Amino acid sequence: MKYHRLASLALVALSTSTSVSAAPLKADDNGSCPAGYSPSVYYITVTAEPSTSIIEPTSSPTPTSTEVTSSTTATATVEPVSTSGSISSSASGLVETIPAAVVKAATSSTTTTEVPTSTSSLSITETAPTQVAVVQPSTTSAAEKASSTSTTASSSTSTSTSSATTSGEATFYGGNVSGGTCSFADYTIPSHLSGVAFSGEAWNDAAECGACVAVTGPDGNTVKVMIVDKCPECAPTHLDLFESAFTTLASASEGQIPISYSFTSCAITSPLVLRNKSGTSAYWFSMQVVNANGPVKALEVSTDSGSTWQSTTRSDYNYFENSSGFGTDSVDVRVTGADGGVITVKNVSVASGESVTADGNF
Repeated sequence: MKYHRLASLALVALSTSTSVSAAPLKADDNGSCPAGYSPSVYYITVTAEPSTSIIEPTSSPTPTSTEVTSSTTATATVEPVSTSGSISSSASGLVETIPAAVVKAATSSTTTTEVPTSTSSLSITETAPTQVAVVQPSTTSAAEKASSTSTTASSSTSTSTSSATTSGEATFYGGNVSGGTCSFADYTIPSHLSGVAFSGEAWNDAAECGACVAVTGPDGNTVKVMIVDKCPECAPTHLDLFESAFTTLASASEGQIPISYSFTSCAITSPLVLRNKSGTSAYWFSMQVVNANGPVKALEVSTDSGSTWQSTTRSDYNYFENSSGFGTDSVDVRVTGADGGVITVKNVSVASGESVTADGNF
């Protein structure tokens, strides 16, 4: 078809460009040549040759090797990584650089295919796996933290668990045992002790009620007192002593003196006492501990002969309570001191105003 078209073009060009000296003569009406002319036949030979020029495409096809990867989605499975290494003085844990994820992938196939492209090639670049620093705390640090938390909880219940000496100041007032905030009604402080009102800022729901403190005055004299009341306006290290205790350390005319003090055992030789608040019953429980050798940390109740124990909530006025009661007329009571000592009393009545004496003390 290409050569035929070229020949046609050549004939057209030849017919349009040929000079003719005269117009051809036509035969007359009867088909004869005019006088003096005879018919002639002319043959024109046209040689058509293929062109040597080849039309090239504007962009030459270049076979390019392109890696076509059939991707198979891999499920990332993070496996436990065993940590090891040296502890850095500036870090709180072990630091190990690991790949961001350890991946177990399903089998993936890679196929290389020759793909004709137009002067450009396709490249696929794989990025290296990102590495991150993973900090894993050591088990020792976790244990230390748990121990510290336990200590904090214990100290928040009663600061008297520490025997450290504290510096502060002391004033005095007339004293109030039965009407004090610790609610030690009808209780008489042992003769070797005096009384003190403890700081309202450090009161902590009567946590220190019944605790004893050894107080030393500016001249070196010491007196032992039991916490029986609260001083709402006193700072945490300010003790408001009974007047009898203050005058053991200094003259009453001093009014206020510098002191140092530390918590100590009350050295009471008689057993502790459990006392029910007025109105206590099977349906409302309120009980306090009196005459203990130190502050009480917790009071628990059992209604199944000690198989299980239920907690109570300490009030600001030094009673351990359960607003719903325990549903029985008598219970077993377990008292835990701030020093860890435990006293258990069986078959305690929950009748209003009743009291029972334990077999021992902390």
